[in-house]
Amino acid sequence: MTKRVVLLFLDFGPLVSNLADMRIVITAGATREYIDPVRFISNASTGKMGYALARAAIKAGHKVTLVTGPTQLRPPKEAKVVNVETGAQMFDAVKKFFARCDCLIMAAAVADYTPAGKSKTKIKKGPGPFTLELKTTPDIAKWAGRNKKKQIVVGFALEDKSIRKNAERKLKEKNLDMIIANTPAAIGSEKASVQIKTGVTTWTKLPHAAKTIVAKRIIRMIGNLS
Repeated sequence: MTKRVVLLFLDFGPLVSNLADMRIVITAGATREYIDPVRFISNASTGKMGYALARAAIKAGHKVTLVTGPTQLRPPKEAKVVNVETGAQMFDAVKKFFARCDCLIMAAAVADYTPAGKSKTKIKKGPGPFTLELKTTPDIAKWAGRNKKKQIVVGFALEDKSIRKNAERKLKEKNLDMIIANTPAAIGSEKASVQIKTGVTTWTKLPHAAKTIVAKRIIRMIGNLS
């Protein structure tokens, strides 16, 4: 039976006995939360790590579904690409493919907040302050952690202080199999320093390296699962 994967960062453990020819779902890039037809809330994520993971997974022989927010990157031609804009659209795409995958990797920087209401027309500039009401977006990683069966769910944690403490809290609260912690220095950079932890291992720090190299090492970790 062919396995399906949703890539989230995994390092070890007997979660999957045979990771050859996995079906992996990888999310990448930022989302756009629209205020009106021309303005939106977003972040500085470029999608480079998610795309590097997709290429590394394909080279390792896995089948990849890449759920991507808007980026300037060219996706690998071997991947099944699902283009989305908003966090809600990314959530819908993950739910669509989750049951049929082996591993989910949440490398996307999904917005934490979205406008409570979107104006149907462009909002005109007024003479005074403008107040924008926001609401929280769905937590896709937490949903996956709660609804997984045999899937491996890997999440990212971008932290600027108490990195391991905050990342480990996310690992436990969202019931993830692995958490990948990094810092804002990785945004837009060609290189990254990451720290990885699973539910049963101590922290592993990968050397600072090009994201293409980091991605290969992460995929190799998944391939070494027994």
